[in-house]
Amino acid sequence: MSRNMDGDIQNIKKWIVFYPIYINSKKTIAEGRRINVSKACENPTYAEIYDCCSHLKLPCAIESEKSYPRDFMQRGRVRVQLKREDGSLYNPAISSRKQLMLHVAELVPRHPGRTKKQEPASASTAGPSKSGKGGKKKR
Repeated sequence: MSRNMDGDIQNIKKWIVFYPIYINSKKTIAEGRRINVSKACENPTYAEIYDCCSHLKLPCAIESEKSYPRDFMQRGRVRVQLKREDGSLYNPAISSRKQLMLHVAELVPRHPGRTKKQEPASASTAGPSKSGKGGKKKR
């Protein structure tokens, strides 16, 4: 089920867990966001986070069957390894979980799949807000 860069899954349980909700600007701190809203990105997916971690040259693996404990509808997470067995860092720019979140949140909006989706998404966000207001008037 999980996919990883190197193909080996020996100590994957020791790797850090990265849920998309950690860097989602649409969520509150209470709902699970872990970085500042101004630095967070809008609705990241676990696939985008995986691609960003791969881009940062970090060993990572997708666990698509796992869900976030506070919101079981949020499916998927990424396991990331920051340090080698000897304790040296894979990427010297990223030494902590928090730095990883900030780097990934910066990269996700520039993700190739996201730049294509951006135009239709902005048109569709205007539509539901109007229908949402109409729904409140009917009640």
